[in-house]
Amino acid sequence: MNVLELYQLMQLLAIAECGTMSGAAERLHLSQPALSRSMQKLEDTLQVTLFDRQKNKVSLNKNGELAVEQARRVVQQAQDLVEQVRAYDRSQHTISIGSCAPAPLWELVSLVSQLYPQMTVSSEMKDTDQLLSGLKSNLYQFIILPFALEAPNLYCFPFEKEQLYFSLPPAHPLSGSTGLYFEDIDGESILLLSQIGFWREVCRQKMPLTRALVQTEQEDYQELVQATALPSFVSDLAMRWAGKPKNRVVIPVLDPEATVVYHFLCRKEDKKKLSALIHRIKTDEE
Repeated sequence: MNVLELYQLMQLLAIAECGTMSGAAERLHLSQPALSRSMQKLEDTLQVTLFDRQKNKVSLNKNGELAVEQARRVVQQAQDLVEQVRAYDRSQHTISIGSCAPAPLWELVSLVSQLYPQMTVSSEMKDTDQLLSGLKSNLYQFIILPFALEAPNLYCFPFEKEQLYFSLPPAHPLSGSTGLYFEDIDGESILLLSQIGFWREVCRQKMPLTRALVQTEQEDYQELVQATALPSFVSDLAMRWAGKPKNRVVIPVLDPEATVVYHFLCRKEDKKKLSALIHRIKTDEE
């Protein structure tokens, strides 16, 4: 009995995507005769013809179109299998953290390293959809979201709160305010760090007329904050770690979107594995 080979299905998909045998052969770095022989072998295995063959043209027939549809599913399943097995292997010796913002990671990475010294700790920021997908696929052992999420297979609890502030030079017309809304600064140019997670989208939505001068390096950003009269942002968590910005007035942002309660999420099946971390977080929060 001939065995169906995954590479043959990938070749079939290439033919469907390129539209011609010659185009697929070029993409696959194969000679056209070699690709033709491989497709004939696939037809022998399936015991059906997949192509209408004319003198100067080869095209998929109805059998071939159905085979392409099924091949896409099989190839995707094979890719999912590889990713899931690799993710599971990583989970045995790595604790991967996904977060919607930078601030939760400042404490968590250090804490996880202390509690699990035998494990490698990795972390990254992604948007919420990617974080949830990564948690589901075992890419992350736990994630931090800016909202609560209840699901039968998830364990969720509030982790930490962050409040956003405007950082203004003393000469700014609004520097004497006790509180400001996003719209009060909207339309001015403002300094922003590039890696601020979901806060970037909050700024886009609440300050649509503002021109953001985005800096990728923390040092460059801090130098510009000190050297220019441009508004910027800071948070209570950032000030807890790095102190209040020098020669700046910090004013709380009053919009509800400027205050977030982060939530810790993990799969319920991983709750026991992470019990020491969960206990420590909850104890520190009390």
